[in-house]
Amino acid sequence: MSETPTNTLQYRLDGREDAPVLVIGPSLGTTWHMWDRQIPELTRDWRVVRFDLPGHGGAPAEAFTSVAELGDRLLATLDTIGVQRFGYAGCSLGGAVGLDLALRAPHRVSSLALVATSPRFGSADEFRQRGVIVRANGLEPMARTAPEQWFTSVFAGAQPAIVDWAVQMVRATDPACYIAACEALAVFDVRDALDRITIPALVLVGSEDQVTGPAEARTLVAGIADARLAVVPGASHLAPVEQPAAVTDLLVEHFAGTAPDTSGTLTVPPPPAAPAPVAEPAPAADATEAARPDPYETGLGLRREVLGDAHVDQALADDPDSGFQELVTRYAWGEVWSRESLDRRTRSAVTLTALIAGGHHEALADHTRAALRNSLSPDELREIVLHTAVYCGLPAAESALRVVTRVIREETTPPA
Repeated sequence: MSETPTNTLQYRLDGREDAPVLVIGPSLGTTWHMWDRQIPELTRDWRVVRFDLPGHGGAPAEAFTSVAELGDRLLATLDTIGVQRFGYAGCSLGGAVGLDLALRAPHRVSSLALVATSPRFGSADEFRQRGVIVRANGLEPMARTAPEQWFTSVFAGAQPAIVDWAVQMVRATDPACYIAACEALAVFDVRDALDRITIPALVLVGSEDQVTGPAEARTLVAGIADARLAVVPGASHLAPVEQPAAVTDLLVEHFAGTAPDTSGTLTVPPPPAAPAPVAEPAPAADATEAARPDPYETGLGLRREVLGDAHVDQALADDPDSGFQELVTRYAWGEVWSRESLDRRTRSAVTLTALIAGGHHEALADHTRAALRNSLSPDELREIVLHTAVYCGLPAAESALRVVTRVIREETTPPA
């Protein structure tokens, strides 16, 4: 294990030093130990590098903001140990890192295995809601539901010790890093970029995986030019744990003969040559205006992030022609919410106060949900209502408290 600077990851090395390198990435909520059963066979031919996600397995709790940032930290880690080219296998979030590397650093990846992976993981709303639940309740709800998400019922019943080990992995994870990973997955979407991946890829999925199942695997195979599908019978999301022998055999077969050439200096493809500078007249005012981001598109993206896709889709469907939703999206979200002078937490607090003062209870419910997504805690929301009692009046605050309390209960109560 290595001491870990903030821009790198906690890692472990197994196998002989002169062997080609295979990097293996874990799933959200797990540690590198999810791959323990594969290591004896893989290290016969490979130098295996396993890494932990930030805040997982005792790794420093330095949260990342995107899958690309996690990929950058992995590359920086590999740079510190002198690894230039490597094979890569990853499960779920670890597989998303593999997709990112295949798109942004294909010169470093010789071959790819994507286990329980999708080009888009569920919906943004699902992952942001998961973050709200963890922020309010800690990781116990995620730990409690992990067995049914990760394993088939047959395996869970036959292997209670392994199930308990998996639950403890989740419980030991740093909640802030878990939430940050959920936020990163909420915006991860490479569906339109799959045809740019030219690296040989094995897409491996458990036949019983209800999280990223065979349908998502087939999307990857259809989009990646040199990809083949392997469905593991009797396995759910953590197939390397549930069916270790089958997964190991598939990985060994896939990576055989694809060992990267680690001799010499890594050749990085040069960027496209810049065209020769040409003197041009100053742009006209209308051209400058056209180059600015469209406030409607900016506002629509931000509105979806804060209020959720389901809410925005319903609002647009309820008012398709009047132009009111375009007005709200363009000016409230594209011009005001998008300004950088206040962060989203502050804007949520201001918005809640104004809605309480005006008695707008339906909008207050919507923006209470948004405030939870913007990382305000239930206690902070109650404190905002208490504060408004002084400046907006006791009756207004009392009515608002009922709305806020109801929404908090709905949004933070874990699924049964």
